[in-house]
Amino acid sequence: MGKDMQMTTEEMCGPIWVFAEQEEGRIQDVSLQLVGKARTLADELNTIVEVILLGDRIKDQVQSLFAAGSDRVYLGDAPILAWYQPEIYTKIIVSLAEEKKPEIVLIGSTYTGRELAPMVAARLKTGLTAHCIDLSINENRIMEQWIPAYGGLISIICPKDRPQMATVARGVFPRPPLDESRQGEVVLLDVPAEFEGRIQTLQVVRRNPETVPLESAAIVIAGGIGAGSEEGWRQIADLAQTLRAALGCTRPVVDEGWAGHETMIGQSGKMVSPELYIGIGLSGELQHLIGVVNAKVMVAINKDVKAPVFEQVDFGIVEDCRTFLPLLIEKINAYRSRHAGA
Repeated sequence: MGKDMQMTTEEMCGPIWVFAEQEEGRIQDVSLQLVGKARTLADELNTIVEVILLGDRIKDQVQSLFAAGSDRVYLGDAPILAWYQPEIYTKIIVSLAEEKKPEIVLIGSTYTGRELAPMVAARLKTGLTAHCIDLSINENRIMEQWIPAYGGLISIICPKDRPQMATVARGVFPRPPLDESRQGEVVLLDVPAEFEGRIQTLQVVRRNPETVPLESAAIVIAGGIGAGSEEGWRQIADLAQTLRAALGCTRPVVDEGWAGHETMIGQSGKMVSPELYIGIGLSGELQHLIGVVNAKVMVAINKDVKAPVFEQVDFGIVEDCRTFLPLLIEKINAYRSRHAGA
């Protein structure tokens, strides 16, 4: 068990909780990232990290949570929990929170988390900050929840109601190094054999992505409204295909209907951490670039030499993308032909 479990009650505030999201019995990366961040926050507050893990036949996943920094895991392990069920998941978490009084609750900003977090917050009558890009503890031992707004960053606090709640997307925080020697306490939860909810997940049907998933791609091409038209957008998509890259976009592209919301990068979209990021025809507003985390090399292509994106990247190309991209694709293909089999 972690050393923090040896603290006296007088020394500790309430625990910091993380909801560990699992998919087909495997814990999602964002949950391990949040456990690592929770560990840092807990050390500042002189408290412990506790995790709620709900699923079916998932006992073998508990050790990874201890290794990431958790001290205690509340485990609900039953067939009814195999798939995410909004009402029963909410009921279990709320009942436990009312009993254990956590100081902070962190949930991944995933499809599941974006539904679950507000349901839990509403029933606990507390606040919730969504899509945070950082979390810190201030001088009053209150969690500051940082979000992009008004062209910069603002912090939101919840000074009175508890727990303090936030959702954070995958990739905002690094995955912590796993210490397999760490041990902790497992508390088994009583789970009803049946639950008559208004909505139940009966089956999950997966669709294989047509392109490389944004979150795991080594190369990410992001296009903006500077594409000019759907034809211009297709040129950006052609470059992504040529480079075997994932294709993302900014909100105006989604608003125009050139791409789906699932490809949007930024504050209300996905977080990416590529080896190479190429932003094409986009201005570089914070709402988009906040979604590009720890990219190794960043390149921008924009005809406006004063575009803010040029202040954020390693290399800039001042050119109309509709003129430049066909030439670039041609050069890439020619290079590959010359070096084929070399």
